[in-house]
Amino acid sequence: MPMKIGILTSGGDCAGLNAVIYAFEKAITAMDPKVDLYGILGGYTGLINREYKPLKHEDFSNIFNLGGTILGTSRQPYKKLIQDEGRQKVTAMKENYHKMNLDALIILGGQGTHKTAALLSSEGLNVIALPKTIDNDLWGTDFTFGFHSAVNVATECIDRIQTTAASHRRAMVVEIMGNKVGWLTLYAGIGGGADVILIPEIPYDIDKVIKAVESAKKQKGYCIIAAAEGAMDKDEATLVKKERYQKRGERGEVTASNRIAKAIEEKLGIETRVIVPGHIQRGGAPSAYDRVLCSQVGAYAAKLAIDRKYGVTVAMNGDKIISNKLDDIAGKTKVVPPKHELIKAAKDIGISFGE
Repeated sequence: MPMKIGILTSGGDCAGLNAVIYAFEKAITAMDPKVDLYGILGGYTGLINREYKPLKHEDFSNIFNLGGTILGTSRQPYKKLIQDEGRQKVTAMKENYHKMNLDALIILGGQGTHKTAALLSSEGLNVIALPKTIDNDLWGTDFTFGFHSAVNVATECIDRIQTTAASHRRAMVVEIMGNKVGWLTLYAGIGGGADVILIPEIPYDIDKVIKAVESAKKQKGYCIIAAAEGAMDKDEATLVKKERYQKRGERGEVTASNRIAKAIEEKLGIETRVIVPGHIQRGGAPSAYDRVLCSQVGAYAAKLAIDRKYGVTVAMNGDKIISNKLDDIAGKTKVVPPKHELIKAAKDIGISFGE
């Protein structure tokens, strides 16, 4: 009997999902022309509801450089799946996996997706995961696909804001995606030539931020602040997440960006604007770097499937593509170390982190 493999994409979309699907199909059909591939539609929701379709060779044509995902995606929060009512969904996923007579399940996703993948693996399903997220926060891999594409978009946004800021002699706060970790803001901030970078891992002192803005304004007439949506000041850093959000809600805030802008205007009298690229950072075609990475991880996942090596996730380690056990990865977050070499380099060229 030909091997039957299901593929699904879960969580937030990003550039590179289709490129990985493309590479996986190319590689596995070269290794085993008789393999049958099935696309599970809409992420884990599709597996819960048994919504899927056979994938033909022509379905993979012209998707390598296409953004988004041809399979659709959705979010099924892991915390809800492990609660009593959520267990019914886990049972449904298991039952539908067997009803579809799948030999393996290929799962493309980020942190939450990997936790659910590990759960399904522990329940006896043959799972291979692939590391997708613009946050680059998955443990055990140097880079996730989708990250560099998002860095390119965020960097271009900062580039374009530079000219407007210079023309109007303003301070600009560019809010970059990243609620828990600051990898995207760090890379885009350096790449875009920001004067100040604010990330969740380094709580800022607003007085230090204002001092850095004042210095940049004197030197060149304007200032760019790259702020992660999860950036917090030192007072907020002493609070648990619930308390922090409660206080922000009382002030009518979701993120700290507008508060930072208001403080700059009040203390320095500088016209300050907040720019939120938002989901633009997820969209569009994958970068050249991501296309190469997607080709590598997709081909490696195909080899894992042929070798029947399950319960793992693909990872990039230096110049090699490897696999890690899902149990060793799920639930761990790769944060930006405050003493990371990129942080040191940024400080060496005069970028402030508001410390």
